[in-house]
Amino acid sequence: MTVIDKAFEALYASDDGSLDTAASLLAAAPDADAELTRRGEEFVRTLWVRGWQPADLVRMARRDLSDEHVRLLSALIRTETTAYERLPHRWQAQLDDLDAGAVRPTDRFSRATTVLELYRLLVRLPRLDAVGPVPGEALPPAAAGEPRMLTRIRALLAKAEATGYPEEAEALTAKAQELMARHSLDEATLAAGAPSPETPGAIRIGVEPPYEQAKAILLDAVATANHCRAVWNEAYGFSTVVGFEADLDPVELLYTSLLVQGTAAMTRAEAEQRAGGRKRTKSFRQSFLLAYANRLGARLSATSRRVAAEAPTLLPALASREVAVGARTDELFPETRTTRVRAAWDEAGWTHGATAADAAGLHPNRPHLP
Repeated sequence: MTVIDKAFEALYASDDGSLDTAASLLAAAPDADAELTRRGEEFVRTLWVRGWQPADLVRMARRDLSDEHVRLLSALIRTETTAYERLPHRWQAQLDDLDAGAVRPTDRFSRATTVLELYRLLVRLPRLDAVGPVPGEALPPAAAGEPRMLTRIRALLAKAEATGYPEEAEALTAKAQELMARHSLDEATLAAGAPSPETPGAIRIGVEPPYEQAKAILLDAVATANHCRAVWNEAYGFSTVVGFEADLDPVELLYTSLLVQGTAAMTRAEAEQRAGGRKRTKSFRQSFLLAYANRLGARLSATSRRVAAEAPTLLPALASREVAVGARTDELFPETRTTRVRAAWDEAGWTHGATAADAAGLHPNRPHLP
């Protein structure tokens, strides 16, 4: 048995004493460093097969370990993924978001401890339902650049996040949702005219603390309004959004933008409350975000219904696509359950959150401010 094999027994032990002993073994064996790194890349490669993606692994390391562990994991992922001629769709964006910092030099024992703590996390991760192809598998032809519709939505939402005028942000966000709704209608038109073998796909979107329940509700509202379904995995900090490919990226874009806008509005509301001599708490912020998600969900859905009503002959095609999305969701998650909202009630937080949702809401005919 090699030094590394002996050290790796600690990955499956329940006590940290075994980890310290293993770190001492590795610290005394510098000739094992290359093999130790190679084994780490193997762990990462195995997790791709088990349904994990780069952003998922980094999310877990950031939640349970330290920045140094995240830097080490990022280096392993970057090295492992260079072995593939082409990566699955959406992976490059995840790789671009990896921590770019170099692993900091330290003594050999501390370094070995960091490596073993990371590897212990990796070997204990369970299998996930796959939401896309694995590196090394046959991949569909690469798309030639980003669809024009997605580029337009991205630009509108970036302007909505940057403006200091709530009315302008409202109009820009509304236009983005209308574009999304019309794009779904166009896809339904194509499917009705020439049925294709396309089936619903899925993506994972991080739902980070704090107030992750309210954020998961917001993502669910955005997904539902755009003919998708969202399933929240609280334990691992993400929601899986199921839908047709053309709807998935826009849902992620809109959710991210609305979260940015909502957080900014919540910060302004808290400042107003403090200026009035009233201290705001966690219950204020949670109630704010819950109200924001609840009100926005209604407004997003209203826009989608209005756009769909303009082409009533396509309603059966839209309904058929939603049935397919529901069936795919049930296939991926046969044991989903509803969860009760756990939140301390704060009336002021709820009122401010509903008002912020109206400001980020959907009145596409309202003019922009100069």
